[in-house]
Amino acid sequence: MIRAPLALKLCGFLYIFILITNAASVGLGNRTGEMDSTAMLPTISENPGRYRMGVIVAIASHLGIVAITGTLFIAFSPFNRQLALIGSVSRLGEALAMIYGEVTVLRLIDLAKEYALADSNKESLRLLGDQILRTKNTGVDLGLLLLSIGAIFYCVSFVQSGAVPSRIAWLGLAAGMISAIGILIKFASGFSALAVIGMVLMMVFEVTFGGWLLFFSHAYIRRELVQ
Repeated sequence: MIRAPLALKLCGFLYIFILITNAASVGLGNRTGEMDSTAMLPTISENPGRYRMGVIVAIASHLGIVAITGTLFIAFSPFNRQLALIGSVSRLGEALAMIYGEVTVLRLIDLAKEYALADSNKESLRLLGDQILRTKNTGVDLGLLLLSIGAIFYCVSFVQSGAVPSRIAWLGLAAGMISAIGILIKFASGFSALAVIGMVLMMVFEVTFGGWLLFFSHAYIRRELVQ
């Protein structure tokens, strides 16, 4: 572990980068969970460049997830290689599912232009827009499920090894389990309240874990090695 202090710092930076770019993407109008394209298409047609930038920023965020799969594995595989491998593969799957969803919604830009110019046939364009949004939302939910699974496996390793302060490890384990169960319930029944709670907890965990990795991890590891 002591051989990879840079990987720890990179993990922390990437966690913060992912959260900030996600928030920026939403601010640019690329929101997740939209179901009805009726209101979205006119908004996109008014400023397609802004929406496109939101999608590009989101893709950059998800590429950060690709990068973090490697840095997490480098930093924490010495404690439990099997759990780290499963956790990183899950997070890679998360990134790919999210990127697929973002690439899909780029089609909304051209669709919004058609919708704005159409005098008739708007209903078929709206239905196509709704289908695109459903595809993105399914990709996001699948990605969040894989994020939760990855967090569970890594946090089991953290709890077992003491590589991370126990409060952070247990927070991540609880958040991952609640989120995973909530998303599975959402897939099965459409009930999303538990998934939302789980995602809020996951955000708290990722901010806490990312900040610890970036600013405090090296001192903690040295203290653990001395003990």
